[in-house]
Amino acid sequence: MQAAIDRVMQTFVMMASLTPEEARAAQERLTAHLAGIEADEKTLAVEGLRYLRGPDRVSRRRIARTI
Repeated sequence: MQAAIDRVMQTFVMMASLTPEEARAAQERLTAHLAGIEADEKTLAVEGLRYLRGPDRVSRRRIARTI
């Protein structure tokens, strides 16, 4: 799980331009959130980014376009 947390934090800090204090607080929240989830590293990383980005973010999915 630690590898997924490190991966998420590395990405999220770049996306959100966090201060060191904000990054520590986000990592604590992330660790608590992922603690109860049994999944592989990739799934944990995706869930972690989704969690940190917050519920107000709309995910954009690619839609296949037919011509």
